[in-house]
Amino acid sequence: MSADRADAVPVARVVHAGVGESVLDVAAHERAVASAHAGAVVTFAGVVRDHDGGRPVAALTYEAHPDADRIIGEIAARVAARSGAVRVAVSHRVGDLVIGDVALVAAVSSAHRAQAFAACGDLVEEVKASLPVWKRQVFADGTHEWVGAL
Repeated sequence: MSADRADAVPVARVVHAGVGESVLDVAAHERAVASAHAGAVVTFAGVVRDHDGGRPVAALTYEAHPDADRIIGEIAARVAARSGAVRVAVSHRVGDLVIGDVALVAAVSSAHRAQAFAACGDLVEEVKASLPVWKRQVFADGTHEWVGAL
């Protein structure tokens, strides 16, 4: 899609999808999906919280299957194609995270807000359901558990 041509027809596309250890930048994802054709940009930031199931969380580690980077791209492409969104960007962080760190960012732009909200919601839910990433939570009492997906 050409952002500099007002008459260009928007094409649904993935502008970024990845899994890695780098700190995630929500604003960079928003900028990546910006488009002259988009009247709406919706973002989601999954942030590490200090509790789960009523238990205080002290630390988290995310681990990913070696194919996770490819799979998140496939997920993003499916969501973009079926939603008609102008642009999609999504990232999942792995490694050791602390309370307040961003673990998942999804950003979607589209012509209208309802379309952008729906596509972003679908993207987050599909990543949570299908991306092979596992979370090890360490609780304040020293016990831990593995969670199957974000």
